[in-house]
Amino acid sequence: MNRQVEERAVELGEYIIKNQATVRSTAKIFGVSKSTVHKDVSERLKELNKNLYYEVKNILEINKSQRHIRGGLATKKKYLK
Repeated sequence: MNRQVEERAVELGEYIIKNQATVRSTAKIFGVSKSTVHKDVSERLKELNKNLYYEVKNILEINKSQRHIRGGLATKKKYLK
């Protein structure tokens, strides 16, 4: 694996943990696609740093369980304007 890709995967994982960030917000901050973030933290990170991978996985599971709530709030906000 390319050294830059490895470093990016670790950096993305650390950012997600530090900020409790979603894949979408992380992608926006780092200027990469959501697919890239997801692949880095769900596949590449598992090979590079298992502890970091499991921490990120827990945060992403929490985000996934709350996704429908955030979507509903966004829709409500949209139609209140």
